[in-house]
Order: sequence, then C-alpha cells, then structure tokens
Amino acid sequence: MPRTSKAEAELASENPVLTARRSELDHFTVEFTDFHIDADGTPAFMGLPDDRCQCTHWGYVVAGEFTLRYADGDETYKEGDAYLARPGHVPVVTTGTQLVEFSPTEQLAKTIAVLEANMAAMGEQS
Repeated sequence: MPRTSKAEAELASENPVLTARRSELDHFTVEFTDFHIDADGTPAFMGLPDDRCQCTHWGYVVAGEFTLRYADGDETYKEGDAYLARPGHVPVVTTGTQLVEFSPTEQLAKTIAVLEANMAAMGEQS
C-alpha cells in the first residue's frame, strides 16, 4: 500500500509564502504545506479558468486556519477540520497554517504549472 510522511516527501516549493512537500501515491498527490505569512492566493491563480483553482482537494488542517473563496461565498476551516475543496476556489491563509491535502495528480499538475509561472513572474522563488 502506498504511503508517505512529511519527512519523506520531496521538497516541492520553498519561498517566503510557503514550504510545500509532495509525494505521489498512485494517481493522487499528497502535499504537506506550511504557510509562513498571511496570504491571499488571488494573484497566483490568475490564468486558470475563472482565475480560480479547478482541482479538487481533500485535506486536513493541522494548525491555523484558512478560507476558500468561491464565487458563491467563502468557507473557513480551522485546526482539526477535515475538508473537501471543490473546484472554483482561491485560498486565503493565515501565518502558521499547516495543511495536508490529497489531490488528483493530473489535475494538480495543471494548477501547479500556472502557479509556478505566476510566482516566477512575481519574483518568488519556488
């Protein structure tokens, strides 16, 4: 059975906003993300359909809290919450938030390509 841990996952991104570690488990990617500052993801998601993430994520808030902004309203999750992020969201996070998310690898790859290009254009290191 596939498995991973935060310590074993590959460092995928490290910049002033976040540190993300990822591992692929069959057709899913697990990501462990630590946010270093308060951040609104709106600029990073520009260029995706509706300028929002179109990937589904299942996750757990290890620490902190964050909000997913949808066209029809916001959903806020706090430490200890498990959640389902449906397509069409933009994350807004607070300093110290830690998440574990599971996402379909193929969908996530499309999103990451746009995020990395936007972060590079904004001068962030990945």
